[in-house]
Amino acid sequence: MKKLIFVFITILLLSIIVSCSNEKERSNDLPKIVEVKLAINPETGEVNQPIIFEAKVTQGNDKVTDADEVRFEIWRANDEKHEKIEIKHAENGIYRLEKSFVQEGTYYFISHVTARDMHNMPKMEFIVGTPSEPENSNTKDTMDEMDME
Repeated sequence: MKKLIFVFITILLLSIIVSCSNEKERSNDLPKIVEVKLAINPETGEVNQPIIFEAKVTQGNDKVTDADEVRFEIWRANDEKHEKIEIKHAENGIYRLEKSFVQEGTYYFISHVTARDMHNMPKMEFIVGTPSEPENSNTKDTMDEMDME
């Protein structure tokens, strides 16, 4: 009887030790953040000439080719109409759009990327021809800048 109790307690302690060590391993395996690097070529475009917009999506050293959604939002400064375009994967984690503009001015480009249960939306400014009045710098671009009282 004493041997049976000893074996039972030993098995119980070993199972507790193993489960605790597995928990530590899982906490070290947190996923890396999905990074999005934007590029615009050329940075200053001309009216009716194509501009290439790219979002390079990575997670750690992995190129993200399987994003759930990539949407480019483009608008002219101080214009309420924002054009939103669904983008498909081009190559090596790069999502690309080629677009021309008929009006000169200062424009903005945001990529909305949802991939691997994360969302990232970096923003860039670019110019077509002669710059126009940029948007008010007091507008809030990120939630970090918002006063959440």
